[in-house]
Amino acid sequence: MTAVKSILDTDLYKLSMSYAYFSLYPLAQGVFEFHDRAKESWEEYPDIVEQFKMEVAKLTDIRLTDEEKEYCIKNITYIPRTYWEWLTTFRFKSEYFKPWLDEDYVFHCSSGEPDLPLYEETFYEIATLVIYSRLRNKYKGWDEKFNMKKALARFEEKIDFANRNNIPFSEFGTRRRYSYELQEEIIKLIKEKSLTCTGTSNVYFAMKYNLKPQGTVAHEFIMFHSAVFGYKRANYLSLEAWKNVYRGDLGTALIDTFTTPSFLRTLTKQQALLLTGYRQDSGDEYAVGNAIIKRLKEFGIDPKSKLLVFSNALDFDKANEIYEYFNGRIKVGFGIGTNITCDPMIDGFKPTNVVMKLDTCRLSDKDPWEKCIKISDDIGKYMGDEKEFEIAIHELHLDKETTKN
Repeated sequence: MTAVKSILDTDLYKLSMSYAYFSLYPLAQGVFEFHDRAKESWEEYPDIVEQFKMEVAKLTDIRLTDEEKEYCIKNITYIPRTYWEWLTTFRFKSEYFKPWLDEDYVFHCSSGEPDLPLYEETFYEIATLVIYSRLRNKYKGWDEKFNMKKALARFEEKIDFANRNNIPFSEFGTRRRYSYELQEEIIKLIKEKSLTCTGTSNVYFAMKYNLKPQGTVAHEFIMFHSAVFGYKRANYLSLEAWKNVYRGDLGTALIDTFTTPSFLRTLTKQQALLLTGYRQDSGDEYAVGNAIIKRLKEFGIDPKSKLLVFSNALDFDKANEIYEYFNGRIKVGFGIGTNITCDPMIDGFKPTNVVMKLDTCRLSDKDPWEKCIKISDDIGKYMGDEKEFEIAIHELHLDKETTKN
């Protein structure tokens, strides 16, 4: 079993994030922390830690090949050749993955060291999630019940549904995929039969099957800015930084790191004009979408000229309902992940509910470490230090009762 097949077997936004740090904050450092929201117990399989380390060891042999480098230079043109030349030298370091089980046998993993730059450290997130998800599905016994034909038949029904209802979607399923093999077969089906899929977040599969690689920015970028520059203007400053790096490319903003109302409060007309779209990743889709439309109208911007991407735990039925509600008022798109790549049609199966977020960071080794938090529009997605949470609530003028975990 090899869970990760290539340096490009990751989400596009990991590359865009890496280059943003590489370009703007080359001395910045960070530590990521893995969280299993379901808190699954590994008491029956305590060797999961050693198995994880064995998979991590395989990552150290992976490098960006000449073919992959040339693909990136030709197809990801908003990142310059110099970055891709550097990426050929990047190697995962197994000692920077630190897995353990707590007293309840719940899996944890910390990733990062003081001497590892953030533009490298950001790659450890997806690799950790992919390896854990693969091991979890294998060692919990689900592989014994898995039937590829049955799983693909189920996904083909979803493609047919999307085709009939003209639902524009991107495949966002790498981080919690059931397996590499299932994701690849799904990508093949998309390539063959989908009329409405706009691309995939997985750069390796985009290259292999001639699909458009899709993705923009991650919560970690706004979390980084809030930690080192302050909460009050973190959304504004991160947007300005992103604009300075990509100059109009990758223009879909992530709006919910510190709640959508907070984002909209500091959004300027200039930024709203330059942005091509907005991504909703938590909260009520209808309330968030209406708030975006209202703010655009206040700026005198036609909402139909902008894209609203929904990506919060979607299935195709829910996407269709959202599409019908907003169609004609604003451009609509969907990023669908787990419902595509981790729906293996096994009785009793539940996908992983795991994330890995930036936990601490600093601008350089001359600066103190700062704690990172994420509030979001969903109470259950709040993550971070309680004291920092209180500070952010105060500085952002948020309602503590509606944002506490």
